[in-house]
Amino acid sequence: METLFAVRVVLWIADQAPSTNVFPKQDDSESAEVVSATRLSVAVDTLRRRSVDAILVSLPLAGCAAEELLNAIRDLRPDLPVVLYEPGVMRRSEAEVERLGVARYIAHVVPAYYLGQALVDAMHGEIERPIEADQSVARMHSSMVGSSGPIRQVAEIIKLIGPRRSTVLITGETGSGKEVAARALHAASDRANRRMVAVNCAALPDTLLETELFGHTKGAFTGAVNARVGLFEQAHRSTIFLDEIGELPMPLQAKLLRVLQEREIQRVGSSKTLPVDVRVIAASNASLMQAVAERRFREDLYYRLNVVGLQIPPLRERVADIPELADYFLARLADLDGGPAKTLAPETVAALVRYSWPGNVRQLEHALESAVALSGARSVLYPGDFDLPERPQHSSLAALDIPETGLNFEELIADMERRLLERALARSGGNKSRAADLLQMKRTTLISKFKALELCG
Repeated sequence: METLFAVRVVLWIADQAPSTNVFPKQDDSESAEVVSATRLSVAVDTLRRRSVDAILVSLPLAGCAAEELLNAIRDLRPDLPVVLYEPGVMRRSEAEVERLGVARYIAHVVPAYYLGQALVDAMHGEIERPIEADQSVARMHSSMVGSSGPIRQVAEIIKLIGPRRSTVLITGETGSGKEVAARALHAASDRANRRMVAVNCAALPDTLLETELFGHTKGAFTGAVNARVGLFEQAHRSTIFLDEIGELPMPLQAKLLRVLQEREIQRVGSSKTLPVDVRVIAASNASLMQAVAERRFREDLYYRLNVVGLQIPPLRERVADIPELADYFLARLADLDGGPAKTLAPETVAALVRYSWPGNVRQLEHALESAVALSGARSVLYPGDFDLPERPQHSSLAALDIPETGLNFEELIADMERRLLERALARSGGNKSRAADLLQMKRTTLISKFKALELCG
């Protein structure tokens, strides 16, 4: 690590004058001098009248956009390294950071000494060597698009549990982004320099799934002319993502339970156990607790997998993210096609926000791809470019049936009522009056129903 006394004067541009020095004294060396500026005009005046060795920009800055501030700095002193500190926001894209021309970008809350070391690294040209914690958060946010409350909460949980070894169970509707969240968890871990291994447990027949997961020895069965390394071995010192874990056959559930308990695997046809250092992330779009109740999923395995639970909200509960997601997908399509990104007309944005998106983020991505392809040379997409079928009303009730063994009517109705109340509360952002309006009932009735269901539960 470089010594901090190499920095002599640092200009700290922030909304409020900093209360701490980013460069505490080290050994017998003197602390660097930190000069503060709370407005763009003060920062410009400082750069004109005195020598500065580095700049720390802390956003937001009242009345000044990041682009305006950084352009002014580049016009006056293009030689100075700039560290951009923007805590508590969704991280900017790599392309945007590069366009801003900063040496280091930090988008989460860090202690002062962390900023000091970032400035030292930037001054010594170490732009490509990110500080470890910042690197993991950067990779995480590059795959999590959106700034709404629900997705910010998901991102915060990922930031907290990403660096840990804890097994994670991700739940959410089809197309909501469970694998994206799994990759973000992997990116936020110290295993991110190794490839995450992903397998869809529902995509392979039972006869192949075991050998895919655990491998086999030579001659283990007819056709096994060579030994095969399984996916768990391939994920050694990395992460394995088991999608649609509820489709795993019972015999393999027992094997997976042993892996989680003993941290070792056994190839098909071998009596030898092999230790593996693997972080397991599982995902399901169906209720595993219901599968446990129906004896289709082992209860002990469920609790082994659900060490940390992560619920991915459906797109209809994060409609504020739709414009940002649309821009992201349009830019990615433009990169793939090698042309300029198409834009959405204001009425198109309004139409996309109003739509229910039963297929979630995946449906939005495919709808945008189709609209881009069918819009020809036009640079603007209009509502008519999208074919968005409506979901049949009350489809869940239409599919409801009574099993041969019967069902508990009161429990079923209570569960449906609870889910509707919780969904209305989530859709209204926790506002009980708005939730009551959505369900066309009085606020007092909604509150009493919640109390009654809590007592029943």
